[in-house]
Amino acid sequence: MSIKRPSISNISRKSIILSPAELVKVDFLQSGQLLPLVIQPTVDGLNLITWAQNHRKFIDENLLKYRALLFRNFHINTPELFNQFVNVSSSGELLEYRDRSSPRHEVGDKIYTSTDYPAEQSIFLHNEGTYWLTWPLKIYFGCLIAAQQGGETPIADCRNIFQRIQPQIREKFIEKKVLYVRNYNDGFGLTWQTVFQTRDKAVVEEYCRRNSIEFEWKAGDRLRTRQIRQAVAQHPKTGELIWFNHATFFHISTLEPTFREALLAEFKEEDLPNNTYYGDGSSIEPEVLEELRTVYQQEMVLFSWQEGDLLMLDNMSIAHGRSPFFGSRKVVVGMADPFINPNIKIPRYS
Repeated sequence: MSIKRPSISNISRKSIILSPAELVKVDFLQSGQLLPLVIQPTVDGLNLITWAQNHRKFIDENLLKYRALLFRNFHINTPELFNQFVNVSSSGELLEYRDRSSPRHEVGDKIYTSTDYPAEQSIFLHNEGTYWLTWPLKIYFGCLIAAQQGGETPIADCRNIFQRIQPQIREKFIEKKVLYVRNYNDGFGLTWQTVFQTRDKAVVEEYCRRNSIEFEWKAGDRLRTRQIRQAVAQHPKTGELIWFNHATFFHISTLEPTFREALLAEFKEEDLPNNTYYGDGSSIEPEVLEELRTVYQQEMVLFSWQEGDLLMLDNMSIAHGRSPFFGSRKVVVGMADPFINPNIKIPRYS
């Protein structure tokens, strides 16, 4: 015998305001898997935007406890609804996607496609904006169209990644930090006009100066940048040490073999679109990079998107990526609650 779910009209106004437990249920996708926490309505017609507005404390407490929240069966299926949720569940200050690392386009006010990379390409796990001086504490993903096959957004807990890495490797990165070297307009990758969202070199130079990025204009309207950033960050609310960088993501060895070989055949190492080093400019050992990739994979959690899903992550704690897919897929992203790197004085590369 099936039990009919109660309608929202049958729930008293008092319970809507005072008892989130009566309106939503929380669980996990699988037994023993604590990432993400799944929040679903227990009543038909529950408006997630209104509920979130009334229960911001409930959301924040669970995000801090579990670091990843998946809102399911609330039918957040338009950029507008997604944007509304981001605004009511955050400080309301969304981040613009500047100093870009992947192609994407804006579908709403500071709401973007998650990436415009071809469907057959995977995207390695990373936290958003680790190479920025101001990064988002919260990042949101909304599934407007689920892929026919694949297209998951894998996630991983970077606190656990930090613990898995051999202590001597961690200490070396903590001491030396990470150097990111990027080249633009060499015939491959994003142009500096796209990355910095301007065609004015003076605007680029000012952005670089304000963000501790060394820049070098090369012949033919080309640009090279270098920036040193942290490898490990401290969570501002808990004090936990977290593996928080793009060292593996941007390194040439992380690319798929065919793609990597094509780039190395075309460019000298110093002219690659992206590459990473220790902060003193020395090479990161191949075995270290292999260990880092393995650790990310060991912590990776996969789940299939359902249309209308909304995933909210503590961006400092949880890395995300993308699996290849078949069919149409539309996932949007928003970033909120900007946090300024407390170690804003960055040592210069020489």
